[in-house]
Amino acid sequence: MDMKLRVEAGAAPRDLCPVTVTVPLASVSTLTADGAPVLFTARGLDATQCELSFVVDGLAAGAARDYVAGAGEAPAKPGGLMARDEAGAVTIVDDDAVVTAYHYLDHKAMRPYWFPVLDPHGQRVTRSYPMESVFGEDQDHKHHRSLWVAYGDVNKTDDWSEEPKCGTQTHQGFRHVGAGGAVVTLDEDVCWRSHAGDPVLDERRLWRYWKVRGGARLLDLSVDLRPAAGLAEVIFGDTKEGGLCSVRVASSMDVRRGKGGRIENSRGGVDEGQTWGKRAEWCDYSGPVAGRTSGIAILDHPQSFRHPTWWHVRDYGLMTANCFAWSEYTGDKTQNGSHHLKAGETLSFRYRVYVHDGDAAAGAVARRWTDFATPPAVTKA
Repeated sequence: MDMKLRVEAGAAPRDLCPVTVTVPLASVSTLTADGAPVLFTARGLDATQCELSFVVDGLAAGAARDYVAGAGEAPAKPGGLMARDEAGAVTIVDDDAVVTAYHYLDHKAMRPYWFPVLDPHGQRVTRSYPMESVFGEDQDHKHHRSLWVAYGDVNKTDDWSEEPKCGTQTHQGFRHVGAGGAVVTLDEDVCWRSHAGDPVLDERRLWRYWKVRGGARLLDLSVDLRPAAGLAEVIFGDTKEGGLCSVRVASSMDVRRGKGGRIENSRGGVDEGQTWGKRAEWCDYSGPVAGRTSGIAILDHPQSFRHPTWWHVRDYGLMTANCFAWSEYTGDKTQNGSHHLKAGETLSFRYRVYVHDGDAAAGAVARRWTDFATPPAVTKA
């Protein structure tokens, strides 16, 4: 049995736009649009339905496109992305080339991280230190490990730095590692612990790494936090030291080097003076990488806590989404951005990391945020 899916662009044009839909098919073996094959990933949910993911390209505003999902005994090998879980890291391979890895059991680190993160030309867009020593790179802030999740005041525990009395995040296991085709999914349980090793937060962390046209990179992150068993509440303190989605860009991109680095946000702010401590739907850091201009953006979803978030972003290369540091952003100690998360409650954040050619305008970051915040409608025929 085949199933027709109609994707409607709505008011915005759609390009490099991920779509995920649940279909009443036990498996999907083919996906086509206008008779041409479309790269996809199908994940079986039960005996009657599966989750189908693919990327929409070249769909004009107001237009629609019909896709046909074909059911079969088992999904065909889709090609595209694959993943290897080995030696404490999940390595993602795109058409036989390693594009990134998620390090969840690095005993030299206090929490998981992604490294390397590559631009569309295969060059590193995040800093290599402290994982590797590269000539010309800054070697400050050893806890700035490429791309990571952390926060500096969780029940008075510093789960941001990497100092002797800091907290840790321990990988508890994967609920699912889905590999192949249009997207790789890592569905992970993480425990945030005090310096003494006591559980403070239980986190369900979901990563989705998408294959998109032209070598651009899209990585979705969902963070759901709950107080650990036995705790009545967990307090997220008011500090600039932290962020629920953080990157440290390649040192060549740093604004302070004066070589073409640039910070931009969705509200028209430029560089640290106009973006640090400001609210915005997205923030982008671009600059020279191996003779070209590349950029990396973090997009904040409307479902995130306190959207649009505030940004702790620095001319020296740090960019992180931090919605708690009100007193530090304003310089007014009467402003308190702390949050009390009660037992039985969940604190949720949703982000998309987008690596692209050029600056924010050349990379069409605003359009990528529209795709993320208001995806196209999908109906089943």
